[in-house]
Amino acid sequence: MFIKFRATLHSLVKRMPEKQLLIIGAVIVGVWAGLTAVLLKISVHYLQEQIRTMASTSVLLYMIAPAVGILLSLAFVHFVLKGDLQKGTSHVMLAIANKSSRLPRKETFSHAITSALTVGFGGSAGLESPIVQTGSAIGSTFASFFPIGFRNRTLLLACGAAAGIATAFNAPIAGVLFALEVLLVDISISAFIPLLIAGATGALCSKIILSENILLSFRHISNFNYHNVPYYIALGIVCGLVSVFYLRVFRSLEGFFRQTIKHHWLRFLIGVSMLGGLIVLFPPLLGEGYSSIITLATLDPGQLFTDSPLFEFVAHHPVRLGLLVLIVGLVKVVAVTCTLSAGGNGGNFAPALLVGACIGFAFSFLINVTGVGGLPTSNFSLVAMAGLLTGIFHAPLTAIFLIAEITGGYDLIIPLMIVSALSTAVSKYLNPKSLDQAKLEEDGGMAGISKDTHVLSELSAKSFIERDFVAVSSQHTLRELLNKVANSKRNIFPVLNENGTLAGVIYLENIREIMFNASLYDVTKVTDLMQPPVLTVDAEEPMSAIMEKFDKSGVWNIPVIQEGKYAGFISKSRIFSTYRERMKVD
Repeated sequence: MFIKFRATLHSLVKRMPEKQLLIIGAVIVGVWAGLTAVLLKISVHYLQEQIRTMASTSVLLYMIAPAVGILLSLAFVHFVLKGDLQKGTSHVMLAIANKSSRLPRKETFSHAITSALTVGFGGSAGLESPIVQTGSAIGSTFASFFPIGFRNRTLLLACGAAAGIATAFNAPIAGVLFALEVLLVDISISAFIPLLIAGATGALCSKIILSENILLSFRHISNFNYHNVPYYIALGIVCGLVSVFYLRVFRSLEGFFRQTIKHHWLRFLIGVSMLGGLIVLFPPLLGEGYSSIITLATLDPGQLFTDSPLFEFVAHHPVRLGLLVLIVGLVKVVAVTCTLSAGGNGGNFAPALLVGACIGFAFSFLINVTGVGGLPTSNFSLVAMAGLLTGIFHAPLTAIFLIAEITGGYDLIIPLMIVSALSTAVSKYLNPKSLDQAKLEEDGGMAGISKDTHVLSELSAKSFIERDFVAVSSQHTLRELLNKVANSKRNIFPVLNENGTLAGVIYLENIREIMFNASLYDVTKVTDLMQPPVLTVDAEEPMSAIMEKFDKSGVWNIPVIQEGKYAGFISKSRIFSTYRERMKVD
């Protein structure tokens, strides 16, 4: 039944113009990813509201609930997914670079369920990374039903990610820019149309279904005052430094949990214990933190600590309150690392926004309290959110337009540009790789993804195997070799054993001196003339690894081994020729 359905789709696609298929695909992927993101946001919001209500009678629930959520997530991964769950946006980037943009179909639901359990029960992480992975898997799955190439499959994958981000924030432009800045480095103008359609479709799902109290939305901001530009410049530098702090602490703590605490149940116990203790002290660390961001932006920071044992310490003490908000921003990275290292599923996108809101609020609030200036605290909180987001992910356009869209206009566009630019510059200077790039490199992927790597990942070594090289037996003599030479147009001769394995290689230039010495024809063995195969490639090797072998060795032809036996040669010149043609097409 499925085979017939797929055959019908293939026949329809063959008659359908490529652009029309991509537009229809963008709509379907946008709706699918958008509705999934809506369901995830609603379920998490509901669970968190229930926990906050119950925690008003017992603060210990703040410690117990996240542990339950992470435990349920671990159980789902173990029993349903059989222990196989690749986390992080870097996983999507790696799929684009090395796997022709193919993601497992189970990821269309696995990340949504595990992140809902983790964050819904209070785990201190964000939903955006799981939403991106889910949307990307939806785009990849949709593309798998059709006989389309790598570029269009990647585009549909990016459409799913764009729709997911657009839905999460009701911000279609930010969704499109995220796909362009993080997933798609090089793209043609024609590809914008499907991305725009997918982003708009996802935003429509958000607009129609999600209420304002679920979305991150601000409508009360102060007008931009150019006299505050020096403060925005200082804030941009501070955001860059805090971004570097976040990146280094996250990577260090993550490495500590992974390398020092080997047993996964011990990691779980230590992680949830630390997380629970932090949330009891600092309730704003519960969940993704959007309610805390809104509280800061509406200038009611004291409300954040009503359930905290530190409430009396900060009550009626503005300086202490400002410092405590700053501490919340700095320890959020510890809470996130504990959540993820304990086994929960989530991301750093929303935490980056909370840290930014805390830094921006504390910066402006403490300046106002000391009487140095009169800064609009809500504006500085919002602008610092963009500063931390771009400092951690190195995606300034996404950060700028995200804040512009959730504030309903471009009144803050100038300070957003100033802070984002400075934060990015400081962060890249002190920490050249973004969080996702560092993770990608650690996982054995590439430090960056470019058009070159896209083209290479699309090429298959099998399609480049040249089989017209005349092989000689390791039992042959020079006379029999010369008979082969007379019937070959090549100057390389593979020497094979009786079972078809490669024994060595003979280069015509190396035997020219003895070719015309008839006295050696029957006494000289082929094995005396061959060179051992010091360099071979496997037919299943990725093209990037093969090109690396060409570069290091300096040779132009390498023998290919397939299932343990000689299969032919692969030529560097032929790869270059095909590569140049693909680059022109792209």
